[in-house]
Amino acid sequence: MNGKELMEGPNMDRRTMLKSAGALGLGALASTAAMGGISKAFAAGEHNMHHNHSTGSKHAKMIDLLHECMRAGDDCIHHCLIEFKAGDTAMADCARIVMETGAFCAAHAKLATLESAHMKEMCELSIKMCGDCEKECRKHEKKHSTCKACADACAECIKECKRFLKA
Repeated sequence: MNGKELMEGPNMDRRTMLKSAGALGLGALASTAAMGGISKAFAAGEHNMHHNHSTGSKHAKMIDLLHECMRAGDDCIHHCLIEFKAGDTAMADCARIVMETGAFCAAHAKLATLESAHMKEMCELSIKMCGDCEKECRKHEKKHSTCKACADACAECIKECKRFLKA
């Protein structure tokens, strides 16, 4: 029996079909929400706490700060897009620099997780990249709280990278 025969069959009227589709949609939504919670738990380290073990990375603080920098950057970019829609392009440089920095921070976090042999070089470049991002976001921090949060997150990454280089 094909899909058309099923839908046209005596047991499947339009109302039943719509109810079934709605139930399926709600099930998918609930599943997505549950998976989102699981994903957030993993990102927050709850998986490790639940199983009573840590990631073992000696760069855990740096990784957390890099992820925070990416989250703050995403918020900043989202705000820039809202401004663009309203016709204000004054934050175009900010958006470009924040996107570049976010991409770099993602790579840096991955290499830190893997305890790469190139951590020194990554930290040196991170200080420059996050420094440029912080400088640009500081221009807008009085008017836009997302820019302030992004600049503050960059400042924390810079501090941690400097601490790493001194060690």
